[in-house]
Amino acid sequence: MYSSVYIALIAMTEVAIAMVLLSLPLNIAPVVVGLVTFAVYGGDRLADADTDAVSNPGQAAFMRRHGDVMYVLVAVSYALAVTLSVLGGPLAFALAMIPGVFWVLYATDWMPDTGLRVRRLKQVVVLNSAVVALAWAVTLTFLPLAFADAPVTPATLVVFGYFFLRSFVDTEIPNVRDVDADRQTGVATLPVLLGVRRTRHVLYGVDAGTLVLVGYAAVAGIVPLGLSTALVVGLLYSVGITTFVGRFEDEELLAKLPECEYVFVALTLFTALGA
Repeated sequence: MYSSVYIALIAMTEVAIAMVLLSLPLNIAPVVVGLVTFAVYGGDRLADADTDAVSNPGQAAFMRRHGDVMYVLVAVSYALAVTLSVLGGPLAFALAMIPGVFWVLYATDWMPDTGLRVRRLKQVVVLNSAVVALAWAVTLTFLPLAFADAPVTPATLVVFGYFFLRSFVDTEIPNVRDVDADRQTGVATLPVLLGVRRTRHVLYGVDAGTLVLVGYAAVAGIVPLGLSTALVVGLLYSVGITTFVGRFEDEELLAKLPECEYVFVALTLFTALGA
């Protein structure tokens, strides 16, 4: 859990969902995304070990204790992901680089080679989560497309919108746990700016937007009804998790539950396909 292996497995599941929704043949995109996810989240946790000591002391202690090994694993994972991405061509290579590039833009304190101090995107409310959501939505949607050399279709745009909205929610829910640490370090998130109750309402709104998108895709015939139903099942799970925001004592567990939405989506998808 602390090493980010679990979230890498979730990311691989998300890519599998995208491939099913877009009717793509099997390829190595899930492996590449899994390696990239492990590297990016592992690197972020290493970089933020000091500030995480307030909001997530267990994770911070793990990173400090195994820092040397994690640095090696992060570097090897990203290098292997980039190497494998070359097999998909230049576009796949560029897409595999996006999460790492966005992470630098998100977390860095300095502009490269200028010495000019700038405000980190991580400190800009809404934009911080939007940047994370955009990076993952682009990668999850278009990397398997690049490996399959498939064209962009209306379904592609629906899948991209779906992952963008879901990733935004997945990013903001853990921020509730980190409110105190974020205030101390100057990181602006929705819970810091609006409070937990209003943040919950905003996330309900994002979930509603996802439902509208999926409903439109089903009615317009862009995504088959059976597959759309699987997305709605995951969405209902997400709404249930959002309901517990600010009301659940174990905030560390609550921060990890949103990503499990994709397990329910995958199980429903593959059940529908099997039927």
